[in-house]
Amino acid sequence: MDFIWFFFIFISIAFPFIHSIHCLPLFKKRNSESKQMIEEQKGVSVLIPCYNEEGIIETSVSSMKTLSYSKAEIIYINDGSTDKTMSLLHSLLKLTPCLKAHTNKLTHKEVKICYQSELFPNIFVLDKLNGGKADALNAGIDYASQPLVVTLDADTILTDGALPAVNQAFADDCVVAAGGMVHVLQTRVEKPMDGLSLRGANMLVRAQAMDFLKAFYVNKVSLARFRALAVISGAFGIFTKKALLDVGGYRSTVGEDIDITLKMHKYISKKKKRKVLLIPDAVCYTELPESWRDLFKQRVRWQKAFVDCLFYFGPFLLKTLFTKPVSFFYLFEGFFAGTLAVYIMTGVLIADSISGELFSLSFLMIYLLYILVIGLVYDMVALGMSERYGYAFQDEDTYPMLWVILFDIFVYRFITMFAVIFGTIDYFFNKRSWNKVARTGRRYEADSKTAA
Repeated sequence: MDFIWFFFIFISIAFPFIHSIHCLPLFKKRNSESKQMIEEQKGVSVLIPCYNEEGIIETSVSSMKTLSYSKAEIIYINDGSTDKTMSLLHSLLKLTPCLKAHTNKLTHKEVKICYQSELFPNIFVLDKLNGGKADALNAGIDYASQPLVVTLDADTILTDGALPAVNQAFADDCVVAAGGMVHVLQTRVEKPMDGLSLRGANMLVRAQAMDFLKAFYVNKVSLARFRALAVISGAFGIFTKKALLDVGGYRSTVGEDIDITLKMHKYISKKKKRKVLLIPDAVCYTELPESWRDLFKQRVRWQKAFVDCLFYFGPFLLKTLFTKPVSFFYLFEGFFAGTLAVYIMTGVLIADSISGELFSLSFLMIYLLYILVIGLVYDMVALGMSERYGYAFQDEDTYPMLWVILFDIFVYRFITMFAVIFGTIDYFFNKRSWNKVARTGRRYEADSKTAA
């Protein structure tokens, strides 16, 4: 039993340690440092699926209509909303029916009518029958007229430099898909490059903000350098339209972001030099849950998506386990260290508590030292990397951040571990449940200093 315990402690330490080192500037490829300004803009179709988004749609429209990228078309896909989403789009955009060319190459629910904004001619709205997020995205791809497709959640706000950064990255014709960097909308300040702020965000949102820094500036940066990026966040994904059509679009599943990323890796597995990238300069903000209930629903859905793709892409992952980095990290880090280890270590804790060994002094010292040191190092690396890319927290956040780190190490991570346990089991009984997280309804652009 002790051997199993220490083995899973080892693999749980190994991957965070690897990513904490590999994300550092020392390991950045030289050719990625040199940036030549690309004057020619590629056309971009921005797809925003909407299902009952009345609480956030005004913020989204305010963000989209101010984008400075001249060759962007915005397509909202109203996926059978039953609230005021469609009426708000009408009032905000002054919509008029239009004819828009589409490919008819992807299967999706019927698009009842296509609208174009009288105020902003580059903004369109598809009003369709409800079919789920993947179905809505397929409809958007079908109607997209530009070679690049950006997928956003309705609560996502792009920074002004996001699409130019996308244009820069996709100047390389070998790139077929990429992910942007995602920050927490509740920590946004008026001028994005002024950094981030904890003011006004509750402890749960603060912990999630720290979690996102680790996920994007440590894990994803490292995985992208290994060419093993397994999840392009649904909040901000970028693809060539050709690649999306070639893979058959999105599959109807509880986790379309993981699914489409693995589809892209499978797509390029026999195509030399093709790439899936992470674009650090392409930054967006997305709203995160503000209650434990909504957070738990979100994390359970993420875990169910992981398990679903584990089964669906299992043959590909096993076949390329030692030839494709994405397969190695998905199985060893995601499954063994991220899922199986949670069950094994929890089982060992229960067994030791029954046998009376749980509260031995040596055990407590080793375990507390492990979670404190590893957690502290991981958080500090994430803060340092975020600051390097221009997204540091305010000076007045220093003291609150210490409490956030302690909360993250000793409380938050155990809640997310329980979500992994529950989500894995729930997948086998309720695999299709989406568990949509409630929007706050806050108008983020209204505050002059901070969004939170």
